[in-house]
Amino acid sequence: MLENALHYSRTLLKNTLVPGDIVIDATIGNGNDTVLLATLVGKTGKVYGFDLQEQAIKKTKEKLLLTGLTDQVVLFQQGHETLSSVLPENTLLAGAIFNLGYLPKGDKTIITKAETTLIAIKEILPRLRKGGLLLLVVYYGHEGGKEEKETVLNYVQTLPQMNYTVLRYDFLNQKNNPPLLIAIEKKERNDN
Repeated sequence: MLENALHYSRTLLKNTLVPGDIVIDATIGNGNDTVLLATLVGKTGKVYGFDLQEQAIKKTKEKLLLTGLTDQVVLFQQGHETLSSVLPENTLLAGAIFNLGYLPKGDKTIITKAETTLIAIKEILPRLRKGGLLLLVVYYGHEGGKEEKETVLNYVQTLPQMNYTVLRYDFLNQKNNPPLLIAIEKKERNDN
């Protein structure tokens, strides 16, 4: 059975991350990806999570407390475009995940924006280890969503093939703007 964009992003994370890895949850939302990342990197790893909304930080802290995963997670109530201001300079990342759009069951007027998402992507890519993944689950069925989707797609198509493999994963025959997944893998070696 084919997985939807969100489930496939989690499959990719499970197949890539190992205990001790350092990762980013660029849009912590309701904390589900943060909990998954913390589980995958284990006590020796580190998850840096970002979200503008206090509600997201609070809900995620509760989930981490209930699952016993607080030690390996650092949460920041700030936009993902600010990650370079809090990450140690030479941090080598195994992965990062974004869920673009708005907080489910939250204020639908607070959305991710193309310009700040691009800043974060450009900050993360050089920090990815070989074989590391940057995943973007793009929800675009809201005002401003299509613009962000097109901006991100236009940018990732320009990434050099010798350094990155870029996958677009989405369903073509579904109604109501189903989310799509953009997966960017840093190549193990430089080849054409």
